[in-house]
Amino acid sequence: MADSEKRKAYWRANLRLTLVLLVIWFSISYLCGIVFVEQLNAIRIGGYKLGFWFAQQGSMYGFIAIIFFYASRMAALDRKFDVNE
Repeated sequence: MADSEKRKAYWRANLRLTLVLLVIWFSISYLCGIVFVEQLNAIRIGGYKLGFWFAQQGSMYGFIAIIFFYASRMAALDRKFDVNE
């Protein structure tokens, strides 16, 4: 694989991962915390309505999970395309 093709493939994989994680981030923060809050409030976790939980704490747990997942996947991509440090 030529160096230029390798860089393009790496960039495509990077953008694809970023796009997927941004969609998940949007779903957690906007859809679960705002749009579907009424439907989620019908479910309770630990005495709190699920919509409230997503808006207050669930989104933070989701964001932290996204950060760790992104770091691990980027490390794997870096090794795969031999651009690791």
